[in-house]
Amino acid sequence: MENRVGVIAIVIEDLTSVPKVNEVLHSYSYLIVGRMGIPYKQKGVSVISVIVDGTPDAISALTGTLGKVPSVNVKSAITKT
Repeated sequence: MENRVGVIAIVIEDLTSVPKVNEVLHSYSYLIVGRMGIPYKQKGVSVISVIVDGTPDAISALTGTLGKVPSVNVKSAITKT
């Protein structure tokens, strides 16, 4: 399967979930090209954008694992080819 480039948006609503999100991202670090995290203190959330390069199955596994973390919302977009 051919690699694709994509972006994953992560919104963490309960900051106690941040360590688990970082643990998941670390375990999929081979996919990550770059990331940017912003703590939005006024709203009590953190927002992370992650640029990835990998197979659709690997990217889907990452987003699925992140989506299972409590109080975490995840959306992704990947290239078609």
